[in-house]
Formats: sequence, C-alpha cells, structure tokens
Amino acid sequence: MFSRLISIVSLILSFYFAYKYRYRVINAVLGRRWLRKVIIGFAMQIPMIRDRMLGSVLQSNRPQNV
Repeated sequence: MFSRLISIVSLILSFYFAYKYRYRVINAVLGRRWLRKVIIGFAMQIPMIRDRMLGSVLQSNRPQNV
C-alpha cells in the first residue's frame, strides 16, 4: 500500500516537473541529432502535421504571372 502511494506521488511529481520545464526537456531531446531525425520522421508520417509543415514551407507570397 505504501509503495503504491510513493509510486503515484512520484508519477505526479514527474508530470509536474516535465510540464514546468517542458521547453528545456524539448530542447534537450531535440539537441540530439539522431533523436531529432527520428522524431521529425515520425511526425512527417502524420498527415495533418505533414500538410501544415509543407504548406508553410512551400507557400509563396509572390504574385504569379497568369
């Protein structure tokens, strides 16, 4: 019973600190080249994310000659 309580409290504290320092955690994770490649590759397989990223990259503000 006591060990389960300690597990729950430590889980809650872990989530709290991960949320509080989320940008530091993201920067630490994305600072690793191979891990960044894996995460970006996984994200690009999700259609909604892929469409948004490619839409913003390939968007052109120049007027087109018709």
